[in-house]
Amino acid sequence: MIDNLKAYFPSLEHYTTIPAKLNNSLKWFLTSDSQLVGIHPDELQEKDLLLLSTFLTPYHNLFPSMTEEEKQWKNWIHTDEYPNNNSTFRFVYFQLPSKQIELSAFKSAINQLFEREVPILWENEQEGIIIESFNRELEDTISYKEIIDILISDLYINIRFFVGPYFHSNEGIKKYYQQIKAGAKLSFKCSQLQVITFLEAIPHILVDHADSSFNKDLPNLILQEFQDDKEFITMMEVFFKSNLNVSVAAKKLYMHRNSLQYRIDKYYEKTGIDVRIFHQALTVYLAILALNK
Repeated sequence: MIDNLKAYFPSLEHYTTIPAKLNNSLKWFLTSDSQLVGIHPDELQEKDLLLLSTFLTPYHNLFPSMTEEEKQWKNWIHTDEYPNNNSTFRFVYFQLPSKQIELSAFKSAINQLFEREVPILWENEQEGIIIESFNRELEDTISYKEIIDILISDLYINIRFFVGPYFHSNEGIKKYYQQIKAGAKLSFKCSQLQVITFLEAIPHILVDHADSSFNKDLPNLILQEFQDDKEFITMMEVFFKSNLNVSVAAKKLYMHRNSLQYRIDKYYEKTGIDVRIFHQALTVYLAILALNK
């Protein structure tokens, strides 16, 4: 259908997802499968509009108007320009379900959370970044892991956040943004957690950037015969999430502590790797990520 429309309307622009910035000189329409097409009014006669309205839905921009501060940030992110005075800030990438909330309502909820106007740059109708400046007057920064349940219950939607580290130099804003965006895309694909920090994502990023043959060999070298033991792999994943605490992991697994300790000892006997030691545990963790990749 898109090709047929393009042949009839040469000015047609087409998007499979709705971008944050649209050419306002075009008339926009949504297809039945939520694709977006724009056509210049000069190519549209009254009969054309009537015909298009029978199988397309007129579309009006859903994105909140950009503030002057948001326009500045957008310029800094997409060019090599940056402000001269250094500030401390972080990018928080977010993901929303499609068509379940008005974007202005989400922005209002974030502003209420911070008790001030917070810059938000939209990638599309489902994703964007919150630009959070560090406020020295506040004793604590906002913990997204603590407020995620409140936001979900208040807005009745499923939200996901990828929280970047605080950045202390305006030079390199563009590169920092690209790193956060890439980290978010990878993390949302690899994990089902509602909130993921950049530090938590680093092992996933390392495995993703590693040579494919290395990722294939790592489980063989580190996990050895245990790589096919799904119960053991699950135990180790819970053990790592429990900060290498056997008692805490055993409770989460509904196991006796001695049973988990026995499996850890058995792995040590077979491989010589002791997951109770941080650096050796990290190696096993990376091997499991490579196995699940």
